[in-house]
Amino acid sequence: MMIFEGTYPFNGGGVSTWAHILCDKIKNANFTLYSVNANYEEKPKFTLSKSVKKVIQLPMWSPLEVNELAIFEKKYYKTVSRKVKDDETAIITVFVPLFEKLMQLIFDENAKVQEIDSTLYKMWLYFQKHDYKKTMNSLPVWKAFQQNINKTIDQDQHYKATLYDLTVAMRWLYRFLMPISVQVPKMDVAHISLAGFPVIPALILKYKYGTPIVATEHGVFIRERLIAINSSEFSFFLKNFLIKFSECITKLAYHKTDVILSVNKFNMSWEKKYGADPDKINVVYNGIDHTIFVPIPKPAPLQNTPTVVAAARVFELKDIHTMIRSCAVVAKEIPKVKYLIYGDNNAVPEYTRSCNALIKELKVEKNFIFAGHHSNPQELYCEGDISILTSISEGFPYTVIESMSCGIPVVATDVGGVTEALTDDCGIICKPKDHEGIGQSVIKLLKDKELRQKMGVAARERVIANFTIDKFIHHYEATYNFAAQTAQSENPNYSKTLLKKAFENWR
Repeated sequence: MMIFEGTYPFNGGGVSTWAHILCDKIKNANFTLYSVNANYEEKPKFTLSKSVKKVIQLPMWSPLEVNELAIFEKKYYKTVSRKVKDDETAIITVFVPLFEKLMQLIFDENAKVQEIDSTLYKMWLYFQKHDYKKTMNSLPVWKAFQQNINKTIDQDQHYKATLYDLTVAMRWLYRFLMPISVQVPKMDVAHISLAGFPVIPALILKYKYGTPIVATEHGVFIRERLIAINSSEFSFFLKNFLIKFSECITKLAYHKTDVILSVNKFNMSWEKKYGADPDKINVVYNGIDHTIFVPIPKPAPLQNTPTVVAAARVFELKDIHTMIRSCAVVAKEIPKVKYLIYGDNNAVPEYTRSCNALIKELKVEKNFIFAGHHSNPQELYCEGDISILTSISEGFPYTVIESMSCGIPVVATDVGGVTEALTDDCGIICKPKDHEGIGQSVIKLLKDKELRQKMGVAARERVIANFTIDKFIHHYEATYNFAAQTAQSENPNYSKTLLKKAFENWR
C-alpha cells in the first residue's frame, strides 16, 4: 500500500511523477493506493498501471462522513449501529483519558515517542468499537480539550487563545486523526510518501498485521510544514499548536518506520534531528528514462527568442515570486526574453493571483507566461535555452534531472538535493530568494551559447551515469522484497548494512 497526501494519483508534481514511475515499472509488487485528499476526487489525473489493483480515498475535509462513503466498502448497518450505541460512559471513562494524554504529549517537548505510540494504539483500539464523529464531537471531549489548552496556556503567559483558536485547533485534531478510525486491507508492505500524517494508515497496518513500513522522504515533511506555518497568518497559538502536533507525528513516523529511503543526503540531518535511527536510512536518488528525455531541436517559433522554461506547480514552496522578479532582472538586459512556466496554476488560486499581480506590477506581462499543462513533458525542456527552478524547498527534483537529460542546462536554487544532482559543469546554483543573482545567472547563460552547449552535454552524461530509471527501480524492488521477507523472519532486522546487501543481491 502506497500512502499519499494531496498528490498521486489525483494531482501532479514531483511526488506524483515518482509514484507513477514506481507503479508502472516495479515488477515484483502490486499496489493499493491510499490517497488522503482535501475533498473526494472523481477521477485520477494519471492513467494507472495494471499493477494498481485498488485506490482508496480519504477526503479529509469533505462534509461527508468518511466511514459512510461507499469507497470504504463498509456495510452501512455497522456504521449506523455504532451511532445508536450509548457511548457516553465509554467516551468519559476510556477515550477522554487517552485524549488528555495525547494533548499532554503534543505539548511536552520531552515526551517519549513510545508513549505517543502507545496512546495512538489505544485510541485505534477504541475506534474499533466506537463511532469517530460521535466521540470527537462529544461535550466531554471538547471540555477535556479546552481544559488541557487552558492549563498549557496558564503555564506560558506569552500568548492567549480565543474561542475561534480553540475551535480551529480542535477541527485540525478531528481531521488529521480521522484515518485512525478507517479500516485498511491487509498488506505486505506499507510505503508512505512523507513522514507526516499519512503514517496513520500505515500504523494501523502495523498494529493489526505487523506490516513493515517503508518511508520515502522527498522534501522533508516537518521542514516544509515549519516553513508553511511560520509564513501563515494564523495566531501564535494556532501556529504553536500545529507545529507541536506535526512534530509529534513526525517523531512517531520515524520511530515506527522500518526503512527510510531519502531521495538526497540533505534530508538525513532533519531525519536524525527528529529521532530517525541512522541505521534505517539509505539514500536512493530519483531516476528517469534517459531514452525518453532526449535532446531535440528547439521549436521553430521560439528559435529567435531567448527562452527560459520551468515545470512547476504554482504554489509557495516553488517561490514563483522570485522567478517573476528574476524575469524582470533579465528583461532589462534581454527585452525579448520569454519565461514559459508549465504546470498546474490553479493548485493555490490565491497564490496564483498574487503572482499575476506581481507580473503586472513589474510590467513583465509579455515576458512571463503561465503556459498551463504540457501534454509531452519530454519535449517541454527543449522549448527553452535553459530551465529554471526557484524553490525554497525540494527533495530531489525531477525537473532538474529531466532537463539535464534533455541537454538543457539549469539555473536552480541551492535547496534539498539540487546540488547532489546539478554540478557546476551542468548549470548554475543560486541562493534561494536571490532574484538578482538568479537573474544574472540566466543572463549569463542566455548570452553564451557555447557555454550552454557545453553544459548541456555534461548534464546528459551525468544523468546517464547516475540517475537512470533502471537503478532507481532496482533499489525499490529490492527494498520491497527485503521488507516483506524480513518481516516474516523470527528476528526482523532492518539495518542499513542488510538493506545495502539486498540492493547488491537483488535480481
